[in-house]
Amino acid sequence: MFAPGPVTVRPPATSANLGPGFDAFGLALELRDEVTVEVIPAGLEVTVEGEGAGSVPLDDTHLVVRSLREAFDRLGVQPPGLRVHCVNRIPHGRGLGSSSAAICAGVMGARAVVADGELRMDAYGALDLATELEGHPDNVAPCLVGGFTTAWMDADGQVDVLRSEPDESVSAIVFVPSTPLSTHVARGLLPKEVPHADAAFNAGRAGLLALALTSAQLDPERRRELLYAGTADRLHQDYRAPAMEPSAALIGRLRAAGHPAVVSGAGPSVLAFGVAGAAALRASEYARSGNPAVGTPFVAAVLPVAARGVVVDGVRAGQRDR
Repeated sequence: MFAPGPVTVRPPATSANLGPGFDAFGLALELRDEVTVEVIPAGLEVTVEGEGAGSVPLDDTHLVVRSLREAFDRLGVQPPGLRVHCVNRIPHGRGLGSSSAAICAGVMGARAVVADGELRMDAYGALDLATELEGHPDNVAPCLVGGFTTAWMDADGQVDVLRSEPDESVSAIVFVPSTPLSTHVARGLLPKEVPHADAAFNAGRAGLLALALTSAQLDPERRRELLYAGTADRLHQDYRAPAMEPSAALIGRLRAAGHPAVVSGAGPSVLAFGVAGAAALRASEYARSGNPAVGTPFVAAVLPVAARGVVVDGVRAGQRDR
């Protein structure tokens, strides 16, 4: 019924919203946690390296373990015991999908250690459960299937996702601050209503961003120009700016220089798109500059778009265009 040995699951980091695509757009990034799951005769053993080591719980309240338990329930089995080892590389509380990575690792890890797990839970079932655990699909969708995703729910609450492949010239430069920001706090800053004109503005820019990311018929400078226009937003970033002043200031400097920059997810990390062959973004200069009165240094990294979502034992998992 269960795999005879350990199963290793590697979920990617993700960036949601991407400016105008609030609660819909997501992008998988090539920075991966690594979770090893093994069924043992009894008990629960949890160990953690890297991000969160020494601060996250090592019991059933650990997010990976909670997700494993929920997935086993959906699969109709519960193992006698579990050994879980996490190597965390995705920063916690920075808007890069660490919670979605933990959830997807648990869901896909459970599916992998059950002998007929893929028959008991298909890709739609995995997406549904991951969305239920996370509360929204914009991060779990790209984490599961990779690439650039648009996720939505129909009137009955059924989740679906459309996956697209960004042009190979596109990369992401992420600027990660030293302090986290709670997604709950960031969401609490949003108004209950927005002006119709702002909603219309975002609808147009979201369509433009999708084309700028994926169209093959663009030269590098034109793609960069369209990414800049397509990452403009009026629905969430300005409202959240008071909770992340250094990030808002960094976005302002990047956009003033013509770089397509946005808040990554709920923040406080900043994501800027780079285009091979277009004007380069000197990430190190922006990471160390800024107003020291309000800012803290950022750690900058260039991350390729992850074409694959969660990888299980080196095999592409959950990869199905929807």
